Amino acid sequence: MKIERLAIPEVLLLEPKRFGDERGFFSEVWKRKPLADLGVDVDFVQDNHSLSAERGVVRGLHYQRAPSAQSKLIRVVRGAILDVAVDVRAGSPTFGRHVSAVLSAANWRQVYVPRGFAHGFCTLEPNTEVIYKVDAYYDPAADAGILWNDPALGIDWPLDAENAILSAKDRIAPRLADIPPPFTY
Repeated sequence: MKIERLAIPEVLLLEPKRFGDERGFFSEVWKRKPLADLGVDVDFVQDNHSLSAERGVVRGLHYQRAPSAQSKLIRVVRGAILDVAVDVRAGSPTFGRHVSAVLSAANWRQVYVPRGFAHGFCTLEPNTEVIYKVDAYYDPAADAGILWNDPALGIDWPLDAENAILSAKDRIAPRLADIPPPFTY
């Protein structure tokens, strides 16, 4: 498995190997040891699976407040997304900055997003399916988010706000400057 640190080094881009033949392929998509060797030791407790029927669906930017904060490992099994992680840790040298990567069924890449980051994605193709592991269970009382197109974040989303397909919750999320920092570095 190839692992690369992104511009915010806590966020990792993983590229599992695929071994193919005339039958199809085999891939080890998650293996604890390669990440543990980098100092990332997570105990995933739940897998989530989403289907977005249209291109331009934006999900995020989401996080869960402590004590229910989550690390995530995101991958695409059909279609493609622009995946985004925003550092929301007060005192971090990268607070308010983001990293992004295109994840697709074709490129087989994954992104590891640690606790202390808001996460979201935009579908680049219709009928995109995303599977992601989390290391804490969903807690409605800890659920929170940041406005996906907060201008202060400078995220270069592949669509205009008028064309984004959003949940009601994501449409009214606050800007980062309007909330107390949810995590400390």
